[in-house]
Amino acid sequence: MIRKNNKNQSLLDIVLKKLVEFIRKINNKNQQTSFLIIDSQSVKNTNTPREKGYDAGKKVSGIKRHIAVDSNELPHAIEITTADINDRSGAIKMIDNNKKNLSKVQAILGDGGYTWNKFADKMKDILGCEVEITKRSELYKFVVLPNRWIVERSFAWINNCRRLWKNCERKLESSLGMLQLAFVKLLLKRV
Repeated sequence: MIRKNNKNQSLLDIVLKKLVEFIRKINNKNQQTSFLIIDSQSVKNTNTPREKGYDAGKKVSGIKRHIAVDSNELPHAIEITTADINDRSGAIKMIDNNKKNLSKVQAILGDGGYTWNKFADKMKDILGCEVEITKRSELYKFVVLPNRWIVERSFAWINNCRRLWKNCERKLESSLGMLQLAFVKLLLKRV
């Protein structure tokens, strides 16, 4: 499951990408999406992982999962980092590692954690796309934001996998493999 660059993809990564393309094809969509919704999730570690960081904003010691999904909740890019990596840096790494499969993306939707002009400029450089930020209007009130619930529901689905509610893996590559396997399982149920 070692992945050093796009040429050395893991088998799970290849299977997941082919499965996403297949589902898009049977739904009469282009194989590559033109719209992505990105988000990250901080996940607590058990005592076994070697690689971990501390997310001071959420007060979580562990890892951070970065995902990019289309409007049909299909994952197009996944990245695992230590929790001390901010959302923007993790998203840049995720998009850069998957730019071959994301070449047709025209717009990316993110939450307030992606607000930064240099982030938008970097996405323009990598993919040539625009970044749209959805912000909450009221700080301490729960409001469902348009299109943001799609990526949040993807996180909720993978948290139903017993092995993923906490990070139990020693290496980030193993955590990535478990996340990809969970998405493969979820997508196979949809076919």
